[in-house]
Amino acid sequence: MRRITDKIFGGIDMSWWKVIVFAVATAVVTAVFLIVPVFLNTSFIEMGTTFEMWVLFAMIIMTNCKKPLESALKTFVFFLISQPLIYLFQVPFSSLGWQLFTYYYRWFIFTLLTFPMAFAGWYVKKGNWLSLLILTPINLLLGWTGLMYVTERLIPNFPNHLIAVIVCFGQILLYLYAFFRKFYYWLAGLGAVLIPLVIWRMLTPALEYGISMPAPDGATFSSSAVAVLEDGDFGTATITAPEEGHFQLQLNKLGETDLVITDGGKTYRYHVTTYRDDTGHPQVKVIPAE
Repeated sequence: MRRITDKIFGGIDMSWWKVIVFAVATAVVTAVFLIVPVFLNTSFIEMGTTFEMWVLFAMIIMTNCKKPLESALKTFVFFLISQPLIYLFQVPFSSLGWQLFTYYYRWFIFTLLTFPMAFAGWYVKKGNWLSLLILTPINLLLGWTGLMYVTERLIPNFPNHLIAVIVCFGQILLYLYAFFRKFYYWLAGLGAVLIPLVIWRMLTPALEYGISMPAPDGATFSSSAVAVLEDGDFGTATITAPEEGHFQLQLNKLGETDLVITDGGKTYRYHVTTYRDDTGHPQVKVIPAE
């Protein structure tokens, strides 16, 4: 195992032509995952929306460069080529056409940041305390992303996004094993990730999303109407404009529950589904319950 990790992170001659081929190849694969419907709502589509696989690609390039500046330049060029190509390959298959590039700005900012990040990231392979200090924010990002997949995708709909969870937490263990030889480095590295994540998870709900909307069936209510979510763990419901049938949902969980509105002798029931769309943004669907 050690021989394999040493080869992947430091045993490759990372020439410029390999960087360019690597960038084009990853762009093609990512575009396929985003275009082909079978990959929708799976771990594979996340390669085009989140960072975890790109952290791995960047780590491979950084650790196979001989100098920090080379690491910064080659990592920057890798992202400068791969990210626009992903959007370009999608244009013929998207209803947005060239407007799809309006979503590129987030990745362009990230691409600019790769230069200083890859310069510092080159020192990870030194395997000392400075290396661990540089690696810890990367592992925290991976841990936070993996935790989001667990709470928002895996638990509500197992085994959805199981592969993405393994990729996130597997990278944390992989990097600690690959770059550090002493057990106390591993222990410190894991603690630096797990302790903040546990504290954050205890203090923060899995989802924080509020929405105000009218009743989907056009119903209106009296001033005495009361709204509750059947599963209280999902959050709260409040009637905001009864004469217009408007209510507000404050949600902190993904999944499905019912909204029950009691108004005198009448009861209105609506089925609420909370989920994240392909871009990772929270969405809510409310329909009359059958």
